[in-house]
Amino acid sequence: MQKKLVVLTGAGISAESGLRTFREMGGLWEEYDVTEVASPQGWEKNMDLVLQFYNERRRQLVNAVPNEGHSGLARLEKNFDVHIITQNVDDLHERAGSTKVLHLHGELNKAQSTVHKELIYDIAGKDLNPGDLCERGCQLRPYIVWFGEPVPAIEEAIDICGTADYMAIIGTSMNVYPAAGLIDYIPHGTKIFIVDPNDIPVHYSKKVVHIKEKASRGVQLLAEYLHNEKGSKPPPMSPHSP
Repeated sequence: MQKKLVVLTGAGISAESGLRTFREMGGLWEEYDVTEVASPQGWEKNMDLVLQFYNERRRQLVNAVPNEGHSGLARLEKNFDVHIITQNVDDLHERAGSTKVLHLHGELNKAQSTVHKELIYDIAGKDLNPGDLCERGCQLRPYIVWFGEPVPAIEEAIDICGTADYMAIIGTSMNVYPAAGLIDYIPHGTKIFIVDPNDIPVHYSKKVVHIKEKASRGVQLLAEYLHNEKGSKPPPMSPHSP
């Protein structure tokens, strides 16, 4: 039976694919006030601005490609039961080949009815505009969990973490809740790996292995750690890998 690897990913894993992060210097927060583009209040105040913001992100995503961090996680499915819980709204994990991906904060390539929350539509590569309506005649909004909104997928994420054999935290500051609290739900004895060039404040009593690399190189090292414990060799990296 395959060991279960639960991976929590954040903006850092997609940064190497050219997707700009919100929190880094020069990131999107400096061009847009978060309350204007990622909150229910911002939507009520200026729907056009919010739609423009996510349309720009969606256009950028069309040209982005998965990096070796994404691909390396997908390859780990050959030897491990890999479950990815991502705070990212891009689809790079799926495009890299990962088959079990849970999006905590929504998906950029989907739209949701403003009234009938169960109505969700695929809009990959398309703009979302004022007047775009759901089948019941209500305005569509980005399928994004904004600040101040509940995170519907968190219960499923907690259940996934509850049976982890290993946990990897990749490219996230562990400052955004409730995602950062998922570490509290892994079983006692679960080994934790952190892949990030920066110091990540994880206050935890269990053993933590910190791989101080960006995702592309860090996931390769993670694979080596895991396969050494399992007694098998990691699959080779892609020809274009650094």
